[in-house]
Amino acid sequence: MELRQLEHFVAVAEHQHFTRAAESLQISQSGLSASIRALETELGTTLFTRSTRRVQLTPAGTAMLEESQRAVASASAARDAVLAVRGVLRGALRIGTEQCLGGVHLPRELADFRRSHPAVSVRLGFAGSTQLIDQVAGGLLDLALVADCGVVPATVELLPIASEGFVVLCHPDHPLAGRGRVEIGDLADETFVGFADGWAARVLADRAFADEGLTHSVELEVGDVGSLLDLVGYGLGVAVVPAHFAFKRPELLSAVPVTHEALVWTTAIAVPRQAAPAAAALVGRLRQPALKPAA
Repeated sequence: MELRQLEHFVAVAEHQHFTRAAESLQISQSGLSASIRALETELGTTLFTRSTRRVQLTPAGTAMLEESQRAVASASAARDAVLAVRGVLRGALRIGTEQCLGGVHLPRELADFRRSHPAVSVRLGFAGSTQLIDQVAGGLLDLALVADCGVVPATVELLPIASEGFVVLCHPDHPLAGRGRVEIGDLADETFVGFADGWAARVLADRAFADEGLTHSVELEVGDVGSLLDLVGYGLGVAVVPAHFAFKRPELLSAVPVTHEALVWTTAIAVPRQAAPAAAALVGRLRQPALKPAA
């Protein structure tokens, strides 16, 4: 089994299409098909089911994918490290982040980073903080911007950028809107709008309620910030969210500070303890004191 074959296998798995995978690899489709057939022959099993429209992983292919991605990423990191010794940064930087994280203006920083290092391509994806940290630990991401949820694998370093409290976001006509501050106990009978499990705001809110012997039962679960703001704006529930959410729609929503020791939103960079050169360069930039936080 050769590294080249693993690169071909990963490309087909990610594109779910031989033609598009071949184009991304800049090789012929016939050459790619031959490489996959040779790999399947060596392994003694079929890795893909093929149709005229789509290519899908078999159970054997699914079992092989994560380790193959890790092997390809490690080989790429090794090549990049050699180039970095010569003063050249290149390669693909895989980044993950939560939506509306706060603490750093990521699009601006990525644009400046790409201008300084044009040979480094950037792949950006979104997920919850717990999933992102696991992906960094598993070698699937080079770094991630997350909120500190308190559990970090030994292979991952968490580097804080900024910190803030939480607010309860509600409709201006809601009884809580006139309060100067609320406690967790004041929210026991509320209907909650919130993010899915694994998103840091949900993890931290669940923890704060559990500390008080209460349940943070999210009845309206969302996967994006816009939907959360819409649902709260129509009075369908309240949301326990980081303080910077208060600046999203201040003319339409009220934000009341909520007090609890577990409700601290710390924006941080999750990075492997042995970071790739391009990742280390971006981390250095993101941690510069001159950076201005963004809501």
